Amino acid sequence: MAGSSSGSGGGPGSGPGGARRAAIPRRPYLLRAMHEWISDSGYTPHVIVDALQEGVEVPQAYVKEGKIVLNVSTSATQRLQLKNDGVQFDARFSGIVHHVNVPIQAILGIYARETGEGMVFSESDPEGPSPPSDPSDPGPGPETPSPETPEGRRAKFTVVK
Repeated sequence: MAGSSSGSGGGPGSGPGGARRAAIPRRPYLLRAMHEWISDSGYTPHVIVDALQEGVEVPQAYVKEGKIVLNVSTSATQRLQLKNDGVQFDARFSGIVHHVNVPIQAILGIYARETGEGMVFSESDPEGPSPPSDPSDPGPGPETPSPETPEGRRAKFTVVK
């Protein structure tokens, strides 16, 4: 038949001869997609970082309980790079420029400051989605963010699935 192949057809994730390739981590792709979506929506993207992980370079004076929240908007950073292995940029903290380097595994989540909508990453980056424990149970429905955040209160963090 024309156009068909007679190879092993190992499917997605298969290498030559049907050998399985190592899965590419999803976290950097999801981070970039959420950053773009939050920015395009006119909101301010912030990342939550585990500042105690190896390779994290952030101003320690701003770390609280081992975590730091960083504004990663293009207006708050210079030379912002959202790469597969991590996030790098220069930013001012109390008027002093600091270089920030965060390995991708140290990024715990990304959210919009104004709405709290965002995504939390799991500690490990699994190869694929885990199936539901009960196939007839679709799981919890999506959360609906509150339409307004009163002045002086923190935005509610909503997980986007």
